[in-house]
Amino acid sequence: MPILEVESLSTHYYLGGKPVRAVEDVSFTIDKQETLGVAGESGCGKTTTAYSIMRILPVNGKIIGGKVLLDGEDLTTKTEEQMRKLRWRSASIVFQYAMNAFNPVLRIVDQITEVMMEKFKVSEEEAEDIVANLFDEVGLEPSRMRDYPHEFSGGMLQRAIIAQALSCDPKLIIADEPVTALDVIVQNKILDLLRSLQKKYDLGVLFITHDLSVVAENCDSTAIMYAGNIVEKGSTSNVFKRSLHPYTYKLIGAFPRISGPKKRLEFIPGTPPNLLNPPPGCKFHPRCPFSEDICANQEPEYLEISPRHYAKCHFAGQLNLGG
Repeated sequence: MPILEVESLSTHYYLGGKPVRAVEDVSFTIDKQETLGVAGESGCGKTTTAYSIMRILPVNGKIIGGKVLLDGEDLTTKTEEQMRKLRWRSASIVFQYAMNAFNPVLRIVDQITEVMMEKFKVSEEEAEDIVANLFDEVGLEPSRMRDYPHEFSGGMLQRAIIAQALSCDPKLIIADEPVTALDVIVQNKILDLLRSLQKKYDLGVLFITHDLSVVAENCDSTAIMYAGNIVEKGSTSNVFKRSLHPYTYKLIGAFPRISGPKKRLEFIPGTPPNLLNPPPGCKFHPRCPFSEDICANQEPEYLEISPRHYAKCHFAGQLNLGG
């Protein structure tokens, strides 16, 4: 059984009584030691998907359909009290901005041990021993755990957040843009750390990013999101080398490469649609260079085009796209 199964998840935000269709009919699975990378432009639904799984949506957000099965338990049916018991212990999240992730007026150790003492009913001394070991695991000096957040650099804070995410022995970690604000050398160290910890603790990882190089180097499988939908999903190798959806093809073509012949970068004209009033048919058709009449009038199905390689496009597999 996969650690996580998301089935036809749909989440809307409500503005003035009108729904913003932030996530529509999203499905995927994550197995032990698997990393699924979710990529796409800003506003495509990546973070909303993560927050829906953890049930930490803002007050105007609501899951309107689908299931989120964590070890076979449907999180969408849980009460808030039940979710409080599951968060951090069954699934944890590494938030996007390290500098904002901790309360600035509390010591880091206190913010981690508070959750552990609640979940495991351990003493403060026992919890602090665990945090010291976790700091050592993530490459931080255990003596620094009594510091305040402002005394840490961005890279150190990111390591502390990872220690916090591991503190209650979860089976799934959601990493929401975990290296966005860090320089490339620190980014690489954090990504290496995540990979080693994932293998050691048998974790499933949902990795959310806009950086395709991070996906290509660190993820076993890849899901490309556009306007609230997953438009392509498969092994990372297949998605990058044998793209099926024009949006995937354009995204990869827009990413600079340091190897191979020089060529002009692709670009995607226009902007993502307004999800208060999305276009009919395929949501990508106003920006798609391969659009036909059917694209503007009929929404494509999400189909398995080749083994474990899915796409939501009327012409998937027929356009001779490449990575």
